[in-house]
Amino acid sequence: MTPDIYLAAFFILLLAYFIRGITGFGSGLIAIPLLAHFLPLTFVVPLVLVLDFIASVVLSRHTHLQVRWDEIRSLLPASIAGILIGALLLVNLPREPLLIGLGLFVIFFGLRYLFNVHSEKPISRWWSLPTGFSGGLIGAMFGTGGPPFVVYLSHRLHDKTQLRGTLSGLFMLDGALRIVTFLVMGLLLQTDMLSSILLALPLLGLGLYLGNRVHLGISRRQMLAVIGVLLLGSGGSLLWKAWAL
Repeated sequence: MTPDIYLAAFFILLLAYFIRGITGFGSGLIAIPLLAHFLPLTFVVPLVLVLDFIASVVLSRHTHLQVRWDEIRSLLPASIAGILIGALLLVNLPREPLLIGLGLFVIFFGLRYLFNVHSEKPISRWWSLPTGFSGGLIGAMFGTGGPPFVVYLSHRLHDKTQLRGTLSGLFMLDGALRIVTFLVMGLLLQTDMLSSILLALPLLGLGLYLGNRVHLGISRRQMLAVIGVLLLGSGGSLLWKAWAL
């Protein structure tokens, strides 16, 4: 990694965890597509995975009593299958399809956040199977598997405290499973990986601190709109990069 890449990564990671400090999610959706312009996804995804896991531990210190473990248990089996398949695809697929897939995925959720597309209708627990699989698969391939879990659990849990606590618990377990998988496959043993994680930790802490300080001054709707614009820009730039390869 050259000095200019470190400088770009500095601002990207600070922005990503500033957003995470405000909303409680979204760091991977912002950091991974932007970092993918400078670094291969096989390096970016494991790097952000470890950082997101640490952020989940930090943010969940005060939410462990609100976790709905029954909801998490229904998601984990399919999620494990998705993680295993996604990790294999990450290692074996060529770069261009990965960038196109990530770009389209990020644009989809950018539009969802920007236009506040959602429904309040409850859904069956049977949806935990496709949700768990898609969340694990997308998380392993792109490091951004949170949105399917957020959509599913927001239709299952209407208490915002329970929802936040359950998401934090789920992200920790899902992240731990992916960390083990990536260790076995050697993705976390790459050159510069450990040093990059250590250098990123102060940015993670600063971003979370600043985001937590300002989150009361902006509405959730306004923040989601900002995230939507950021995602549309980063997703579109990834599609342009893939087309130019």
